[in-house]
Amino acid sequence: MKIKDASSFDDYINNLEAIGFQSTQIGRAANVLKDMMESEAVNYLAFTANIVASGMRGLLAKLVKSDMFNVVITTGGAIEHDVMKTFTDYQLIDFASNDAELHREDMNRIGNVGVKSESYILLEKVCKEIFQRLMEKGATSPSEISRAMGEYIEKNGSEEAKEKSFLYWALKNNVKVYSPGITDSAIGLQAYFFKQEHREFAIDVTGDMKELADITLNADKTGALILGGGISKHHTIGVNLIRGGLDYAVYISTATEFDGSLSGARSSEAISWGKIKEKARHIDVHLEASVALPLLMKKAGLI
Repeated sequence: MKIKDASSFDDYINNLEAIGFQSTQIGRAANVLKDMMESEAVNYLAFTANIVASGMRGLLAKLVKSDMFNVVITTGGAIEHDVMKTFTDYQLIDFASNDAELHREDMNRIGNVGVKSESYILLEKVCKEIFQRLMEKGATSPSEISRAMGEYIEKNGSEEAKEKSFLYWALKNNVKVYSPGITDSAIGLQAYFFKQEHREFAIDVTGDMKELADITLNADKTGALILGGGISKHHTIGVNLIRGGLDYAVYISTATEFDGSLSGARSSEAISWGKIKEKARHIDVHLEASVALPLLMKKAGLI
């Protein structure tokens, strides 16, 4: 294939595979994604909280709304950001902001995204209401908390805000949202506060494991779009170990493999573990998700 020179954005998108560098990787990833969509595989969408805190939240919601994915695996932070952004505004600030001044202004910085402390006050109110209701049923699981958050958004959010919520669309499309590390978040902190007065309240972080394993074991094929690393990535590929690995995998990450971290591990490494099949279609895109995801979705025909 010859290198092609793009003369317009449409020309660029149409010829991504022939551009070179990470543009080529995105073009090839889009082809893997299309095959996932057409294969009737059980597909997993995994992402980290920072992506939800950014303006990518609406695109994640669109992916869940599309019915393309059967399972979402994410962090507690992603769930809380989805709730907070439904009812409060985040601000664009600067990577070089004076963090001491931000602290005095009750502004919490995520890169160049600012979250006012009032958003977390709102989250506290939501968590108390949801925890109170779930406590009456006994120990609860992360997916039950996620679903309850989606129900709260459905009941209280504006139509515009609901459209951009992945929890709302997961609820509407009956897509389970699993968060194995949910206590490592502001939701976990609120669970701690709530438990001081309600000792019977409990989150069973293993409560979703059998259901997720059953979904995976009963699938003829599985595929995954994995944005970022950490627990979301590992839980997705880890559960696929029990069926001999994923058939399709698209990784998007800026992490490197040279420190041995799971976040930086390339898809080929997962083959050694049996988390991705030897003959699977898999690809790595080394690009930050807020740049890569819109291009990937455009190339795959999802937007």
